[in-house]
Amino acid sequence: MRVVSGSQKGRSLKPVPGNSTRPTTDKVKEALFNMIGPYFEGGLCLDLFAGSGGLGIEAISRGVDKVIFVDRDRMAIQTIHDNLSSSGFTEQSEVYRNDAERALKAIIKRELVFDYIFLDPPYKKQQLVKLMELMDREALLADDGTIICEHGSDVHLPEQIGSFVQYKHENYGMISISIYKR
Repeated sequence: MRVVSGSQKGRSLKPVPGNSTRPTTDKVKEALFNMIGPYFEGGLCLDLFAGSGGLGIEAISRGVDKVIFVDRDRMAIQTIHDNLSSSGFTEQSEVYRNDAERALKAIIKRELVFDYIFLDPPYKKQQLVKLMELMDREALLADDGTIICEHGSDVHLPEQIGSFVQYKHENYGMISISIYKR
């Protein structure tokens, strides 16, 4: 597992120990960023099921200003901190140990609006539609923002969720990427 492109291209990232997380493969990560970027001129990003932090770190490497990382697993949080430290991105990040819904409620209170939101929940516990409906109601995505969902290819997300419309969808074996815009 590594940073695929940008300022930290080639940097190895530590995976979360154990079997509790499933890191995005470098091939899928590269395809995902080619679909939404591949490079950025600033912006605020939310990595809601962050795992090792690989997606958010890739986003910073490619030009995003700041990423808020959220995961509920203690080992994942430690791994995110380690990966941010080794990549030099600690100052461009906030890391929180929380479940997705509680994290979103805290974010709503801060009145943050994101340019990019990564949703890569555990495949067995998909809550994508419910979380996206909350994000839509609370206007957490900038008008020209993007939501990127990684999910099992057996999960079929609706073409529209609230004001979010799916504009790209690709399958990579057992993994699918669905991208939404307002």
